[in-house]
Amino acid sequence: MIALALALSLMAQDAPAAPPPEEVLEAEELPYPPGAPKDDYGLVSWCYGALSGYLDLYDQVLPEVTRIESTYRRPDSNLAEDMKTYSDLRQTSKGNLKLFARAMEAAEKASIQPINARGSAAVVRGRAAWAAAGAMPKARLAQEWMGWTLPRRCEPTATSLETNATLLGAAFRTEEVAPEPVVEPPPEAPATPPTP
Repeated sequence: MIALALALSLMAQDAPAAPPPEEVLEAEELPYPPGAPKDDYGLVSWCYGALSGYLDLYDQVLPEVTRIESTYRRPDSNLAEDMKTYSDLRQTSKGNLKLFARAMEAAEKASIQPINARGSAAVVRGRAAWAAAGAMPKARLAQEWMGWTLPRRCEPTATSLETNATLLGAAFRTEEVAPEPVVEPPPEAPATPPTP
């Protein structure tokens, strides 16, 4: 029995170590995109602007993207599958825009002071990432568009902002407070007893 245990322990020593699990970073640990605000609401607004600018270019760049993908094929790749990736990204991006809009709205409702003007400015700053699109050659724009990805900090920050703003907002919603129950006074006794 001891020999079997010794043999198993020796075999275990020779086995390659399992790779460490992929590290999952919290939103706070992810880098900020260059030029993005550092607060959650501002960042989510900036992400909304950058992503909406990206999506607005979809129809414009798709013919050139198709040409590039058709011309420069990887061995054993399928053009239809590669092009489906772009439509899948579009759908995912539309879902992210909805998440960002919900998070911004929740933060605006939860805030005691109006913050929507600051959010609008951050959206404009995010969209500015695509401001040079009109002056770029089609091929260059398509390449930039194909290589762009939503910064990793955007989604988890939006999810956190929506959750926190929804919880915090409940503390400020005075219109939803249940009305106090009405206590009816007992009927009054007559002042003088009736005479028989």
